[in-house]
This record gives sequence, C-alpha cells and structure tokens, in this order.
Amino acid sequence: MENAQIWIDKGIDFAVSYGPKIIGALLLFLIGSWIIKKIIGVSERVMSRSNYDESLQRFLLNLSSWALKILLVILVVSTLGVDVTTFAAVIAAAGLAVGLALQGSLSNFAGGVLLMIFKPYRIGDLIEAQGELGVVKEIDIFTTKVITPQNKLTIIPNGAMANGNITNYTAEGRIRVDTVVGISYDEDIRQAKDVLLEVLTSNDKVLKDPAPSVNVLELADSSVNFAVRPFCKPEHYWDVYFATVEGSKMALDKAGIEIPYPHQVEIRKTV
Repeated sequence: MENAQIWIDKGIDFAVSYGPKIIGALLLFLIGSWIIKKIIGVSERVMSRSNYDESLQRFLLNLSSWALKILLVILVVSTLGVDVTTFAAVIAAAGLAVGLALQGSLSNFAGGVLLMIFKPYRIGDLIEAQGELGVVKEIDIFTTKVITPQNKLTIIPNGAMANGNITNYTAEGRIRVDTVVGISYDEDIRQAKDVLLEVLTSNDKVLKDPAPSVNVLELADSSVNFAVRPFCKPEHYWDVYFATVEGSKMALDKAGIEIPYPHQVEIRKTV
C-alpha cells in the first residue's frame, strides 16, 4: 500500500510539472496545424489566380507544407522543454548531405523552377534546344520531354535548358519556311518568279500575312538561285516545306523552265 502511494505521488508530481507543458504542446500542435492548412489554402488560391504552372504549384505547396510542419514540430518539442539545438543541427547536417549528394538534381530542379516561372516555352511548342528539335510534350520539375520529327522521345535536363539557348518556333504564331530553287541562266527570271510565287499562293497552309516572297538569292556557278520563303503556322512547317519543294519542281517543268543539274564532261586523249 505504501509503494502504491509513492507511485501515486510521483504521478501527481509529474502531472503538475509536465501536464501544463503537454497540454500547451498539444494546443500548439492543433492550432499550428490549422494555421498551416489555412496558409497552404491561401497560397494555392493565389497561385491559381497567378496562372502558375500546375507542376510548379504542386511542388511549391508540398515543399512549403513540409517546411512549416517541420518548424511546428520543433516548436512543439521546445515547448516540452527539450533542447532543440542538437535536433536542428542534425536536420541541417542531413540537409547538407542530401544537397551534396543531389547536386546535379538540385541544379535541374532550380532550372525547372526558372522555366516554369519565366515560361520560355509551353507544352505543344516547337522548340530547338541542346541540339534537339521537337515539340514539347511535358515539362517536369527536373526534365523537359520533347518529341522529335522522327517521333522519338528526347528527355533533356532542365538545368541545361535553363542555362542554354532556346529557340521557340511557336511563340510568334508563325514561322518562315526557307527553300532555295535554282534555274538556268538562259531562263526568264520574271517568269520563274511568277511560277514559284503561284506555287506558294495556291497552298492553303501558306499564310497570306506575311505574304510569301520569291527573290533572287545569288548568281551561282551554274544557276540563278531563288530564295523561296512562305510563312505558315509552326504545326504546318514540314507540310509546307515538302509541298514547296515538290510543287516548285513540277511547276517549273510544266512551264518549260530548266532546273540545272551537275554536268560531267569527259575528255579522252587519243595517242
């Protein structure tokens, strides 16, 4: 009976000493969790109104939520009278170790954040970057996925994308198709220009504004070369390119205009 009284007294002393701290820690945890939920909710609404990229929005919200929760746990533990200095030092050391181990990934992450904020390209854009040409299929936080004209999936790290040159063919809504067509020096330049221009204007995928152009580009060794330059929508680039090359050949043949080709002269010496 005496031992039981001792344990009861110890329990009362513990409740008196630590009860308020435990209750305060629980209240702090509940109130802090409610505040964090409200902060994340407000942040989500602000990001939605600011047209943040969905992937970036989700990542930033998760990162903010975890950071606030870790801070809340530290505050709760300190409320219980536990020294959090060692705890914070362990977290800092772990963060440093992870940062060093994932140095390349962090570079790609930073690049992904920059790409999603400044938006040099969007999903569906035709771009050229890091030696690759293709349509953007997906923009993740670490990589950008591009579909090449050969229908190959190319995955490019965002660190390289953010620090390299990017050519966006879709941004202006139109793209110029450059082709070169040569005719013989004996042919009529004005007639050839009219024929080639007709090829461009008869193509429904060639834009009227800016107007297509046909101009003498150079007087080459064996031909007069024309710069044949129609404009089209980026998604019609290859259709217009192939139609222009094929249509130019057929139209010049029909008009009786010669397209020069390499000639080889064979000289035989007789003894």
